This record gives sequence, structure tokens and C-alpha cells, in this order.
Amino acid sequence: MKKVSLTCICCPLGCPLEVTLEEGKDPVVRGHTCPKGHQYGKMEVTAPTRTLTTTLPVPGGDPAMVPVKTAAPIPKGSVLPAMEALKGVTLTPPIALGQVVAENIAGTGVNLIATRDIPVKE
Repeated sequence: MKKVSLTCICCPLGCPLEVTLEEGKDPVVRGHTCPKGHQYGKMEVTAPTRTLTTTLPVPGGDPAMVPVKTAAPIPKGSVLPAMEALKGVTLTPPIALGQVVAENIAGTGVNLIATRDIPVKE
């Protein structure tokens, strides 16, 4: 049996969680005050994921950087490979909010999308 202590990040309460892992059984989560905390604790010890956020250069755009994020969370172990895949990537304006700027980032099946409009610099 293994116990893991976590702080839930699903809401501002930041509940202290204790997750008990036992071979062949579902994780037992204690300390949550809502169902989101239970789900977070269980997922964080079995298959952690993260939403990747960063910025990419847009030469000729106004501004010249666009904030981007993954359209869905990706496996935690894919975050660094995804960032590596974005090295040297530049985009061409105009960029539209929600536009896919990279497909299937790091082989995760998840697209990277723009989180704001970037018009051509006048």
C-alpha cells in the first residue's frame, strides 16, 4: 500500500488530499470536499495530464506573439516533447482565436490552438 499527499487544484479551496494506492484496487481519495477533488486525486496518481500553455512568435503580427494552449489536457510526460516540437515554430498572421496552429502535438492526438486573434500589423 502507498499513500500520496496532494493539494487539489480544481477550485480555490485547495483541499489537501490523501490518495491510497493498493495493488489491484481503485485509488481511495480522502480530504476532498467535492466530486472534482475526488476525480483529480484519482487521475493525478494514475494518469496525470496537463494543459500546455505557451506563446509562439508571429512576425508581422500585432502583437508579434500569440498565446496558445492545447485543446485538451495531454499526458504529463508529453509536455516536454511538445515544447521541443514547438522550438523554432513561427506563425504567419492573421491568426484567429481557436485556430489550430499545430496538429497532433508530440503525437498526443491533441491540437494546439490560438487563444486570441492576431491581426496583421499595419
